[in-house]
Amino acid sequence: MEGKGCLGNFFHSAKPYFAMICLQFGYAGMNIITKVSLNRGMSHYVLVVYRHAFATAAIAPFAIFLERKVRPKITFPIFMQIFVLGLLGPVIDQNFYYAGLKFTSPTFSCAMSNMLPAMTFVMAVLCRMEKVHIKKIRCQAKVIGTVVTVAGAMLMTLYKGHVINLVWSGHVQPHYSSAPAAAATSDKDWIKGSILLILATLAWASFFILQAFTMKRYTAPLSLTSLVCFMGTLQSIAVTFVMEHKASVWTIGWDINLLAAAYAGIVSSSIAYYVQGLVMEKRGPVFVTAFSPLMMIIVAIMGSFILAEKIYVGGVLGAILIVFGLYSVLWGKYKEYQEKVADIIPEPVKGGAGNNSQSVLAIDDDIEANIVEMQKAEINKSAAPAIAISAPVPQPPMIALEAPKV
Repeated sequence: MEGKGCLGNFFHSAKPYFAMICLQFGYAGMNIITKVSLNRGMSHYVLVVYRHAFATAAIAPFAIFLERKVRPKITFPIFMQIFVLGLLGPVIDQNFYYAGLKFTSPTFSCAMSNMLPAMTFVMAVLCRMEKVHIKKIRCQAKVIGTVVTVAGAMLMTLYKGHVINLVWSGHVQPHYSSAPAAAATSDKDWIKGSILLILATLAWASFFILQAFTMKRYTAPLSLTSLVCFMGTLQSIAVTFVMEHKASVWTIGWDINLLAAAYAGIVSSSIAYYVQGLVMEKRGPVFVTAFSPLMMIIVAIMGSFILAEKIYVGGVLGAILIVFGLYSVLWGKYKEYQEKVADIIPEPVKGGAGNNSQSVLAIDDDIEANIVEMQKAEINKSAAPAIAISAPVPQPPMIALEAPKV
């Protein structure tokens, strides 16, 4: 019985980690499939529209049925937050990311997006969602981990070194080698793609921060995800009508373009938005974004196998640094979580030894609920910054910040 209790405790505490790791595999698949689709001529503006239309259709029925009794009323401030979330995620982030992906490669795109934990951590500090006590080891670990993660991503970008010949490298041929877009990308396009990817990462970080604020006030995650995807679909349609003037760009058949739109919409938008929202409600935005470096490693392996991308020594060294930085940030977050648990848990429970597994899990749920309530109280104390983030769209920090996942 004691062994089962320990095992149940482990699975219960490991759920956020397992969920985020699965999301990175989903994002990695999206990068590979989308790259093939873009190389075959699909407009990234149209892809964003179809992606979020699929996402809305996939998750809206669950939201309507499962949250019909708990769905809060949409006030004007909440509507504005949903509007900005749709603008940041589906419109700015996705369009800039797809454009950058088209000009570069999946591995490079993922490497650039690994600046996300650093950007999110800095923004969380500025928005008073994260407190930095530099004398504490856990805070030092988060700061050092953020810096090392960015350094690893920059190393992958600026240094290549020798090509590493993998076992399957000599037997894999690129699936799109005959396509014009598969030719070697010019330096000008590479720089343009890098700038677009940086803007996309900034927008993504902004999306995480604003989503964390919105989840505190609109406590129906499925409905929130559906509304964000639906709002993003409408906004993306308007952008596409402005940027694309040929009716033929909307044509889609039973091919890789349909697969890219459906996969990205169902996996990378609807499921990902919902899962990361739930995890963020428990552990915060920095915990969610700290897993993004794993996507780069997965994409590098899948890209070398499926797209015949070359893996360089610089990429491997950068990946090692990124993994080190990732676990440094996670260690700091774990220690912070332990301190909150120690402050909340009552003394009899601290010393109790005969609790069964169900009571332990119930206590853990109560602790997490109390932590969430503490976070809500902190957010309510700083209501002005929350409104400032959600309402003024034209402000430069808001525009620069979000422009993937996903």
